[in-house]
Amino acid sequence: MQLSGKAALISGAGGGICRAIALAFAAEGAAVMCCDLDAATAAETARLVAAAGARAASRRCDVAREDDAQAAAAATQDAFGRLDILVSGAAPHDRGGTVVETPVAEWQQVIDINLTGAFLLSRAALPYMIAGGGGSIIFIASQLGRVGSAGRAAYCATKGALIQLAKVMAIDHAAQNVRVNALSPGAVETERTLRRYGSFDAANRTLGAKHLTQRLGKPTEIAPAAVFLASDAASFVTGSDLLVDGGYTAI
Repeated sequence: MQLSGKAALISGAGGGICRAIALAFAAEGAAVMCCDLDAATAAETARLVAAAGARAASRRCDVAREDDAQAAAAATQDAFGRLDILVSGAAPHDRGGTVVETPVAEWQQVIDINLTGAFLLSRAALPYMIAGGGGSIIFIASQLGRVGSAGRAAYCATKGALIQLAKVMAIDHAAQNVRVNALSPGAVETERTLRRYGSFDAANRTLGAKHLTQRLGKPTEIAPAAVFLASDAASFVTGSDLLVDGGYTAI
């Protein structure tokens, strides 16, 4: 199993893409700390991970708070004796809008969770990774970190910033055997998609044709890419942005 003996901290693990990643990590032998602002959904993911035969724990975590990020990293180390993998995937259900339409508070919330949350979790996890001989950090970015989309000013800005942050951190921590990459899905069938479009059918009618696959992706189609980036199979991959976008950015 590709991740046997490793321990992962996953934010946004309560559902969607990050729940699928947690289960994929479990299938590959990793212990998983499932963190989410919603403690109940984090606990449910941990239950599913444990049911799959892997070690699991969960905790509530507001990634925009430095003390929560530090506590999540410490809890992972305490629970599993190590911290090898960080997946930063927490994201708010932002309404979107142009710069003029977006209230400052909503803009700040998206930055605080999508970008600052990744920064704070990395700050918290890196000392444990470095002490353990290295690790892998994965930021869940988006194809919209590379191309624009109308009315998604805050979202696109933060996802593009995550791709750049991964590059800089990869440079800064290469000597410490820490690899840092972004993982950029296309549109995926998640709860966030349902909130924005009302149904997956409506989302596919609106967005499907923008992908060469003519459909949205599924969380289980994104998770294997995270397994790859977390594993030693990706030992020569750092500072990259791995697109799993159904061909969205090829058009």
